[in-house]
Amino acid sequence: MITYIKGTITEKNPAYVVVETAGGLAYGIHISLATFSQLKENENVKLLTHYVIKEDAHQLFGFYTEEERSLFRLLISVNGIGVNTARLILSSLSTDELINAIAIENIRLIQGVKGIGLKTAQRVIIELKDKIGKTTPQNFEKFTTSYNNNKAEALSALMSLGFAKNSADSALEKIIRTEGTHLTIEELIKKGLKVL
Repeated sequence: MITYIKGTITEKNPAYVVVETAGGLAYGIHISLATFSQLKENENVKLLTHYVIKEDAHQLFGFYTEEERSLFRLLISVNGIGVNTARLILSSLSTDELINAIAIENIRLIQGVKGIGLKTAQRVIIELKDKIGKTTPQNFEKFTTSYNNNKAEALSALMSLGFAKNSADSALEKIIRTEGTHLTIEELIKKGLKVL
């Protein structure tokens, strides 16, 4: 098993890089847009890898961070998601966005990735929700804490403005599911006022 490859980038595009190692071997490595955006031309790099062996091909996938590789491995464990779909998901969503979407069951965000239907998005959430906290506990905790704090603050503000707790809570849930958890407390309150 190839765990990582260290060398100089001799060729780079959004789908793959060629890394030449000290021994003169050059590896073609498939990458996501997230990894692509962190690499520089002719840079000495250490790419974490995942090696896939099929009957008709041997493929090497590279990742700039351990978190991205862990998410890739989790994604390909989901029934119906292959290596190319997993790479597409990681190219469309940042690791933070994906962890967040799974944590709060934002099916719509995952379904927004090209080629991902409703059933596949639901499977990703159902199969990975329990696993994601164990694999990436720091980020998972950060998101659920941030999500809960912002929502709680916004809910408190809306209740102090005279709105019933249940209706304010369901309005905020709907906003968060539609737009994600990146919203600030102020944005949540403003959007909540428009909905209520």
